[in-house]
Amino acid sequence: MQERNILSGMLASWLTIFIESIEPVKWFLLASLCLILADAKFGIEAAHKRGERIRKSRAIRRTINKIIDYICWILVANSVGAAFGTPFGIPIIPAIVLFVIYGCEINSCFNNYFEARGSKFRINIFKWIKTKAPILEPEEKKDAQNIENQK
Repeated sequence: MQERNILSGMLASWLTIFIESIEPVKWFLLASLCLILADAKFGIEAAHKRGERIRKSRAIRRTINKIIDYICWILVANSVGAAFGTPFGIPIIPAIVLFVIYGCEINSCFNNYFEARGSKFRINIFKWIKTKAPILEPEEKKDAQNIENQK
């Protein structure tokens, strides 16, 4: 009986430490869930537009994999923040790491949205951040730039 109490106490203390470390990034968990659901919805619409067959098992598996990936990225960002942000007084490091990861998902959401609606636009948020260039560009223009870059 005493062993059980010791194990319960240890588990409670470990979970408390874990919950306290996750608390600063709790809103990123909610944001990741919203982005994943939006990307799944627009991805299914884009696949229908392309005439692809949607398999529920594959869609569920990919969504669960994406949720697990985002949980891992949130834990990595939180660890990087604890290792480098706290000692150097830069508390925004986890947010920077997660904004880079979420930028990829935002690009995917918008590109699937435009494809599902039949638009030929592509979104690249990182291009806008890097050069303050327009993030919305026609697909034909992008194809012409790729041809020029290959020459």
